[in-house]
Order: sequence, then C-alpha cells, then structure tokens
Amino acid sequence: MVFEFITTHLENGVYTITLNRPDKLNSFNRQMGLEVQEALKEAASNKEIRCVMLTGSGKAFCAGQDLGEVVKRAEDPDYTLGDTVEETYNPIIKAIRHLEKPVVCVVNGTAAGAGANIAFSCDIVCAVDHAMFVQSFSKIGLIPDSGGTFFLPRLVGLPKATAMAFLDEKISAMKATQIGLIYNCYKPEYLMTEAIQICEKLASLPTKGFGLTKRAFNAAFTNTFDEHLDFEAELQTEAGKTHDYNEGVAAFLEKRKPNFKGE
Repeated sequence: MVFEFITTHLENGVYTITLNRPDKLNSFNRQMGLEVQEALKEAASNKEIRCVMLTGSGKAFCAGQDLGEVVKRAEDPDYTLGDTVEETYNPIIKAIRHLEKPVVCVVNGTAAGAGANIAFSCDIVCAVDHAMFVQSFSKIGLIPDSGGTFFLPRLVGLPKATAMAFLDEKISAMKATQIGLIYNCYKPEYLMTEAIQICEKLASLPTKGFGLTKRAFNAAFTNTFDEHLDFEAELQTEAGKTHDYNEGVAAFLEKRKPNFKGE
C-alpha cells in the first residue's frame, strides 16, 4: 500500500512504520493519523509480521499535532478539538495496546505532545541520547491527550506526572531511562542497530505469548488483585495450548534452540 505521510517496510518479521513529514517535525495531520491506523491494522492481520517498529524520519520523532490543521478545521463551527483526539489519536493508542504483538518505539529525536504519549503507549521505547520528551499541552491550555493522563501517572507516579504536565518539563532521554519512562537510550550511531537487534529478537520469539502478556498488563490497570490472579490462570491455560509453548518445552528437553512460529 502506498502512503503519503508514512512509509512501511517488512523485513525479518519486523514491520517498520516511519512517520514521514520531516519538514513538519513529523507532526500529525488527520491523513497521517489515518495512515498510521491503517498500518497498525496491517500489523494485526499479517501473520508474517511478528514485531512492529515505530519511528520517525528526519531530526524529530514527532512534534505532536499540526496546529495549523486544527486552526483551519476550527473554521467549521461544528468542529471540536475532541474530534481530532477521537479521529486521530485514540484509535492509534488503542491499536498499539490491543495489538497482540510487540511494538517498539524508536525515538530518533524530540517527542512532544501526542508524539511523546504515543511513544509511552508502546511496549518498549528506545531513544537517541539527545532526544527530549515534553508534554507541551500546558503551553496552549490543553490537557495531555493520547493516553497521557493514563500512562504518565502509572509510569512515573502522580507527582512527577503532574510536574511534567503543568510545568511543561523537558525530560532528556537519559533521565527518561533513569525514571522508567523508557527502556533505554543510545548514541546516534548505535540507535538503529540496537533497535533492530531488539526487534529482530522479538520477532523470533513466541509472539502469541507476548500478545497474552500484553493482554494481562492491560487488564492489570482495572482488575482487582484476586480477579487478576484468576485472569493470569486463564491466560496461562491459553498459552499452554500454543505451538510455541510445546516447541519451547521440546527444545528445552532436547537441549536445542527452539523454532518459534509465533503461533
């Protein structure tokens, strides 16, 4: 499929989605949002895809929303900012969290506003060491959307999340690693090499098991403790019926490397 504002590439089981509006710091317009949604649908339906890498072209990962577009759309008296959130960002965040395959975000530069929160919704976040994460919303009187008010308190605690949102605090990639916002950061010359290694490793492992793990993590936000233990037992039963579980046990007993199929 040919896209206008993103590119996609599938190799070794890794499906790379690249935000591609470098002249606009990969800020989202409505069309780019729809294209990312379509790419994530492809990731869900294509069995050859075992891992998704999300990154950006140029010097930034994503500067958030293209404000010029919303100002123009606001000429329509029936338009609200909530329309953009519901049409563009909420479907992306939901698709990432409900995709039962690993999603690795490779932050190649600044991630601001919705761009930062899309990154935080991913399973693993790697960043270049000079990247900055900033909420940006308080500058213009808005709230952190794209899951920001959901993920940030859970990642770093309410006091830190509040400071990030209210004070528009810029968080370096190094600090983000230290406080648990992201997995790791790398020098520019190593970022993509390290990220590809992570993605290709994930693509060779038990994809179905990863999907069930994501399902459990998602449910942990709302389940009670007792409910969650019961849910873990249900998911473990499902995992025990997969090809990859049987292959993993057989490989362990036979002292050989397993050949996982993601099934």
